[in-house]
Amino acid sequence: MTWTIATYHPVSLFSLRPANSTTSGGKTLIAPTPFCIKMALLSASIQTTGVTEGQRRFPQIRDLRIALALPKQVVVVKSFAKIRRPFESKDAKTREQKIAELAEKGQYPFQSTIAYREFVQFGGLLQIAFTAPQGEAPAWLSEMLPVINYLGKRGSFVQIAGWPQLAEALDDTFTEVTRDSTTFSSNGTLQMLDDCGNQMTFEHADIYNPKRMSFGKERVPRHVVLPYRLKQSSRGYSLYERL
Repeated sequence: MTWTIATYHPVSLFSLRPANSTTSGGKTLIAPTPFCIKMALLSASIQTTGVTEGQRRFPQIRDLRIALALPKQVVVVKSFAKIRRPFESKDAKTREQKIAELAEKGQYPFQSTIAYREFVQFGGLLQIAFTAPQGEAPAWLSEMLPVINYLGKRGSFVQIAGWPQLAEALDDTFTEVTRDSTTFSSNGTLQMLDDCGNQMTFEHADIYNPKRMSFGKERVPRHVVLPYRLKQSSRGYSLYERL
């Protein structure tokens, strides 16, 4: 089996909430998910080769096996951020009055508030390995990996550190994230990472297509135990260290 390994410099803080959380959820996963990596590959293919070619490649992207090797230390920074939320009122009788009051204060249609947010700082390089179910990744993959410039929530920028390398096997720093963990250390950290289900089509991934994607069918969870233990934690941060 041949793996294609890309090494990235995390050049900004990473953030990606679990797929089953609400849009206002502030907690983050400590690693990119297979779903977000595959969508980044699809986006890179469309940007460089066009929609038609991206659509042709989608089944190969969907079925890729992916393994991650995070740096030795990972820090989750806990913070509060000032955000703007649209005004909502369930009381129809007082709605107009509240709108008028907020408009006078300049807080309509958006109100200023604070929200809990978490961000991840990787203490080194991030490595991502790819292979296909047949045992070798598509030939075009190495050309697409340098095009990827963020993983997760927009703004979680990465920069590739060099041309992707090939390997016949992965060392024990890698954890496959496209399959549920069956053997793991009891000191590890459980993460629920989302992935593309085998029923997912290009139309589900196309944001301009009305075809809806359901969690558990086209977008499926992977319960993965990463080899990291919580070493220190306080009100402002949590430090994870590789076992």
